[in-house]
Amino acid sequence: MSYLLSHPLRVLALTQAHVIIVGTSLALALAIAFPLGVLAARRPKSSGPIIGGLAAVYTIPSLALLAILVQAFGLGFWTAVIALVAYGQFVLVRNIAVGLRGVPQEQREAAVGLGMSPAQTLLRVELPYALPVILGGVRIAAIAMVALATLAAYVGAGGLGTLIFEGLAFRQIDRTIAGSLAVAALAIAIDIALRAVERRAA
Repeated sequence: MSYLLSHPLRVLALTQAHVIIVGTSLALALAIAFPLGVLAARRPKSSGPIIGGLAAVYTIPSLALLAILVQAFGLGFWTAVIALVAYGQFVLVRNIAVGLRGVPQEQREAAVGLGMSPAQTLLRVELPYALPVILGGVRIAAIAMVALATLAAYVGAGGLGTLIFEGLAFRQIDRTIAGSLAVAALAIAIDIALRAVERRAA
């Protein structure tokens, strides 16, 4: 706790960097996961290979994946983001697919009867119905990214992991505790915020 009290501005700056890493990663992950989730929901035969492939990526140890990405892209912000985007796909795609599959068939048929196109049916009927399940996936992915983003410091991308690695390297337990507490507080704050959004969408 002493490091938090004596260096609040540095902890705040690292927290902001952490949020930027997670926010960028989550936005990009959603942009990729949404069409994949729609495809998995629309075409059951493609669902197994898509979900299975993403599950395989999800099981790769984080340090191993980062080591591979460093060889390909070097150190820095985008290497950390690519890793987080890759890890976020499994949860996001699965929840998007599950949410869309849960839409009652009669609602789709009613939309077709009203003359809606497939895109209009997706955006106006299916997506609102599936939104609580999708948001649940977003919440889980976001919390996981907050934790995994601590490794961003390992590839020179900054964030709260910087304090944890410094504490371990210099044997200064206060820094490690400060980084860990800040990460936990950030994860709890995001969880509370997204749960509130889920409740409103339900």
